[in-house]
Amino acid sequence: MIRVILIDDEEDALDLLEILLGQMGNVEIAGRYLNPIQALEDLSRTMVDAVFLDIQMPGMKGTEAARRIRSISPDLPIIFTTAYAEYALEAFEIDSTDYLLKPFTVSRLQTTVARITKNLYKQASPPEPKKPSVPSVLSLGGFHIVSLGDTGKEVIWKTKKERELCAFLIHHEGKRVSAAVIIEALWPGYDLEKAKSYLYTCLSYLRRSLTEHEVAIHIRKGNQGFSADLNDITIDVSQFETLLNRILAEEQMNEMHYDQMNEMYIGDYMDGCNFDWAIAKQLDIKSLYVRALRKWHVHYRSQGKLLFAADSLQRLLSLVPDSEIDGRALIKLYLDLNNRSEAYRVSLQLEQAVRIQLGTELEEETLLLVQKTIEGSERKAR
Repeated sequence: MIRVILIDDEEDALDLLEILLGQMGNVEIAGRYLNPIQALEDLSRTMVDAVFLDIQMPGMKGTEAARRIRSISPDLPIIFTTAYAEYALEAFEIDSTDYLLKPFTVSRLQTTVARITKNLYKQASPPEPKKPSVPSVLSLGGFHIVSLGDTGKEVIWKTKKERELCAFLIHHEGKRVSAAVIIEALWPGYDLEKAKSYLYTCLSYLRRSLTEHEVAIHIRKGNQGFSADLNDITIDVSQFETLLNRILAEEQMNEMHYDQMNEMYIGDYMDGCNFDWAIAKQLDIKSLYVRALRKWHVHYRSQGKLLFAADSLQRLLSLVPDSEIDGRALIKLYLDLNNRSEAYRVSLQLEQAVRIQLGTELEEETLLLVQKTIEGSERKAR
């Protein structure tokens, strides 16, 4: 049985919501409140599984009440019930479980109760046994190797070139790379004999660093050059690439993959390392991520989950800020949410990105949409 409290400044709205929840069969109303301040006081003394909360209330807006609830119970599911779509993004930022637009149906309410139940099941499930710590290669957002052991200590490099050599060999995923190719990538234009000396010095440093940090990456030397034997070591970019390809290939979208994908992406491949040889793969990975975000946008839009659709486009535009086709899609989405201020903000950012990065003006289709946004905002102001 799920215990919930209801907060709304209209008695009729509370009555209707209580009736609809009663039809679920597994929901108990632990309290109903016209005054959000009284609800907050009781919440600190009452065990409940979720809060249904109106937004437009005198004395305290529902979004403010939600933030106070978060300070009392950070993980408690909050479901907004409102007649206003324009607060949807603010609700999303508060990490609400759902956003119900009045009038809502029994079937829509069943979906919400299923989400609450799923959240309770996750909390009640015993934690998975801790897996033995294994070294990990982190190449999204930079390049780091986390060593063996519970502390997860990061490998400290003796020189920048030692680090780059390690990254270069891992980049080739266990394949042998000739000394000539390594030298051309890491010491272009250097005297050949000096470059060879630098290479062998770095190899010596690298082997020693990996051994000292108990990292089971073995540098192998053969007739065809050098390779990094990775054994069972995990590489974040390989896992990320596999997940993206899976998302792009699957017909039925698994929404758990959306959060997983975004949590894994903490930056571009070898970001900030200034490795010229990594640029091609960096662009390939970014392109895959962009394609996946576009697919998620289409999926969430078709499901009517406009907040998630907006989130996917916002992430996309952070990667390609001058993409007008994606910018137009986000502007239209905000207009559908009746949030003209956000639509206008996106249009300004898009215009600036196009001018600075491309040195040109917005396309005619984009200009017409921007003008529509401005005119709508002006009418609303009147």
